[in-house]
Amino acid sequence: MLVINQNEAEELLPMNACISIMEKVLADLSTGQAVQNLRQVLPLHEAGLIGIMPGYLKGEETAGAKIISVFPDNHKRGLPSHQGIITLFDAATGAVKALVDGRKITAIRTAAVSAAATRLLARENATELAILGSGEQAASHLRAMLLARPIRRVRVWSPTPEHARAFQQRMSPELEAAAVELAVAADVRTAVEGADVICTVTAATEPVLRGEWLKGGAHINAVGACRAADRELDGAAVARSRLYVDRREAALSESGDYLLALAEGAIPESHIIGEIGELLAGHAAIAGRTSDSEITLFKSLGLAVEDLAAAQFIYQEAIQQKRGVDIAL
Repeated sequence: MLVINQNEAEELLPMNACISIMEKVLADLSTGQAVQNLRQVLPLHEAGLIGIMPGYLKGEETAGAKIISVFPDNHKRGLPSHQGIITLFDAATGAVKALVDGRKITAIRTAAVSAAATRLLARENATELAILGSGEQAASHLRAMLLARPIRRVRVWSPTPEHARAFQQRMSPELEAAAVELAVAADVRTAVEGADVICTVTAATEPVLRGEWLKGGAHINAVGACRAADRELDGAAVARSRLYVDRREAALSESGDYLLALAEGAIPESHIIGEIGELLAGHAAIAGRTSDSEITLFKSLGLAVEDLAAAQFIYQEAIQQKRGVDIAL
C-alpha cells in the first residue's frame, strides 16, 4: 500500500490537470461509468461531523472512499475546517492500493469542479470576480477561476476583516505577474456589485448573498454550505438563477440552498436544470446558459467520485515519480 502525504498530494495534482480530471469524472458519473452512494454523515459535538463517501470508477478499475471531518469553527483554533483521507482499492481484486491525504485534494478538486462549471456557464468575457470567504477554498478558487475565465479584478470579503486582509497579502504576489487586481470589500454587497463570477466559500449557515445584489449575466459557484439546514444564498438569489448541481440525488438530500428556498416557496421542485456532468456529456435535454443576461448558479456539494479520480491520478503520478511510502499490510 502506498501512503501519500499532504505535501505530495498537492505537488502531484496541479490545478489545470485537476480541472480536466473533474470534467471527465463528472461526465462519467452522469453516463454511469462512475458510481457512488450518498455521503453518510455522523454529527459530532460543536457542529462538527464525520462523513464517509464511497465510490467506484469503472474505467480505472478503482474503488474507494473518502473519510472526512468538517468542523466549521476550526479557524478559531488555527486548524483547517476540512480534514480527511482517501483510500483506493483495486476493484478487480479488492487489494488496497493507496492511502492518500484528503485535505489538499478536497481544496483542489472542489475549486477544479467550480472551474469546470464556470467554463460551461459563465459568460466568455467575464473579468470581475467576487470571493466570499478567505480560507483555503478561497485561495484554491481564486487560482481555479483565473484558469477558467480572463479575470482581471477580484474583490474578497470575509466576516472577519483581518482574515480578508491577510488573504490579500498572501495572494497578491501570485497575481502581480498576471496583472490581476485584488481588493478587500467592506461588505458582501460591495464585493458582488458588478461581479461576473461569484464564489461563495464561507462557513455560513444563514444567507450572506442576496438575490437583489446580483448583476444580470453573473455566474455563481455556491460551495460552502453542505448540509440541509445550512445555506449561503437567500431564496431570491436561487429563484433568480438557472440552477445546476453536481448530483441531483445529493442536492435533494443535502443542499440547504435548494431545500430551504423550496420550503419557502421561492422556487418549484423543478428548479434544478440539470447536472454539470450532463452538460459535459452533451445530453441533448440539458441546456446551459441561453443568454448573456441570465444568472447561472452551480451548487457544489462535493462527490466521492471526484475525490477518487483525483486520488487515482495522484497515485499514478506517485508511482511514476517514485513518491510516497510503500507500506506492507
